[in-house]
Amino acid sequence: MRLEKRLSVQRQRRKFRVRNALRNSGRPRLSIYGSGKHIYAQIIDDVAGNTMVSASTLEKSLGGAGTCHGNCEGAVTVGKAIAERALAKGVVQVCFDRGGRRYHGRVAALAEAARQAGLDF
Repeated sequence: MRLEKRLSVQRQRRKFRVRNALRNSGRPRLSIYGSGKHIYAQIIDDVAGNTMVSASTLEKSLGGAGTCHGNCEGAVTVGKAIAERALAKGVVQVCFDRGGRRYHGRVAALAEAARQAGLDF
């Protein structure tokens, strides 16, 4: 099996393992995704099956779609924005779904920014 395929299969397994453990907590889930150029975050209520709040670097208010924001600075911006929007909706406690990625770099920067802005996880 090629290395790329094996790594994607491993990441999928890790993602499902992390996500299934978080769904049983009863809290909304802060799910993140990072492409090469942008970072996306959303708070999902798994019981109701809907997205409560979302933020990404594609939004004009967070930097727009013209340049590359897929770095730690973009992650900090999205982390602050998602926390502010969640607190405005009354969501204080969430579970952090890192999406099968390591808690390092952009993932850690987004999480720390959200914690500093008032989210509890």
